[in-house]
Amino acid sequence: MSTRSVRTSPGDAVVEYGLVRHTLISRLAAGTIGREEICDAHPELLRAAKNLGRPSGESCPVCAEQDLVEVTYVFGARLPAGGTCPLTRAELARLERRAEPVQCYAVEVCTACHFHHLARRWNAGGRVGRRTGRVTS
Repeated sequence: MSTRSVRTSPGDAVVEYGLVRHTLISRLAAGTIGREEICDAHPELLRAAKNLGRPSGESCPVCAEQDLVEVTYVFGARLPAGGTCPLTRAELARLERRAEPVQCYAVEVCTACHFHHLARRWNAGGRVGRRTGRVTS
């Protein structure tokens, strides 16, 4: 999901990790790190990428064999311990509007070479509004 779909309030921020990815790919090209150091996606992440991932439209910067897919994880109170992967933008939007705060992570994955990288993270939820007769802090 692109950052355009991320709903944040003033004071919240989306942290992008594109410069970190660029550095890793540059280090791989220079030979200072090996492919096995960045192409080691966990089997559960690969499963999520194959079954739940959304095409990013960008080819893998390591193998160029396949396009990257993006998997979004959401963690928070009353969610499974391993987080949840929203299947649609509507489901992500619903999770982002929860009364309890949630932490969201978007991970890029190549299912061919197993490259993976945290693309961005953001906080959402936790926006409890005023109710009649009650003051919230």
